Amino acid sequence: MKRKKKVSMIYVYIGVVVILFGLIALLNNSGKVNALYDKPVSQLNPETRKQLDDPNYQNIILPAVLDKKVADKESFFVYLFASDCPHCQKTTPQLMPLVDELGIDLPQFNLREFPSYFNKYNVEYTPTLAYFKDGVQIDKLEGGLAEAGTSGYSLEDFRAFFNKYSGAENK
Repeated sequence: MKRKKKVSMIYVYIGVVVILFGLIALLNNSGKVNALYDKPVSQLNPETRKQLDDPNYQNIILPAVLDKKVADKESFFVYLFASDCPHCQKTTPQLMPLVDELGIDLPQFNLREFPSYFNKYNVEYTPTLAYFKDGVQIDKLEGGLAEAGTSGYSLEDFRAFFNKYSGAENK
């Protein structure tokens, strides 16, 4: 009987050690600052966390950089999205290959992480593809790719938008 008790106590100790190491690992990762967002991972929206390693969401622009581009009166495209937006999740994987094909630099701004920018740039729907000329937003496509029975844009609409302004962007 004593032998069984000793064996079961060993399993309890092993279980406690495994749980402690798991908690330590969790605490170490939750305070870790993510390079894309310059925030601890624990402070990011759960849907944003899911996209951290997604190659389609790696050209993130932060508010200070976006504000500086506007203040410096630059001409540029920006893709305003929300990490939890189903239309964004369907549009982004199709839009990014087009951007690569056209050689466009398309910074991505996650409105879910910086919600005050919905109002700042008058965004009603996500995703929104905007073009700024000399620091002023002059045009935008608001909404994602059209799906069966829904309104939206085609990839050719996005291509036409990029082509319309890319001459100004690539001075």
